[in-house]
Amino acid sequence: MAIRHQLIQRAPTALWTVLDDPSRFADWVVGTSDSAPREGRWPELGSSLTYTVRIGPRKTEGFTVVRRYEPPRYLELEAHAGQQSARIAFDIRPWGDGTLVLVDEHPLRGLGGTLHNSLLDALIQIRHRKMLSNLARAVEEGVTGPRAVNAGLIGDAPRPPEEASHE
Repeated sequence: MAIRHQLIQRAPTALWTVLDDPSRFADWVVGTSDSAPREGRWPELGSSLTYTVRIGPRKTEGFTVVRRYEPPRYLELEAHAGQQSARIAFDIRPWGDGTLVLVDEHPLRGLGGTLHNSLLDALIQIRHRKMLSNLARAVEEGVTGPRAVNAGLIGDAPRPPEEASHE
């Protein structure tokens, strides 16, 4: 099982502000860029986003559909890229002054679903570590905009000098 958790030092409402914004998807989801609404009103049940998925030098189009939307506690997504799809479930819990986020992902279709094993789960764990770190930074720092990662405000990219000097 590929389950990972992250304690975010903000209330669940701050987390939902990020999750509710379709333009912020690429800020925290590893390997995506150029997110945009596809169908419905994100993240309501059945709504979807489209985005570009980058795997090394390759790019493909992907989309994610909301399969369960029960704020403030649950958000479940089905992500599609090529012939692959996966279920990503967020369990969001108030935790003192913060929020505990648990993410559970399982491949559904394609090669990942067929060959699902502990090695694939280990790779998903690595991806989740980065994704949850990005999500925590987006929420805790209040960083806005769909390309905050490239600006060095989220993730491992270096921060611009003017941002780093204010810490």
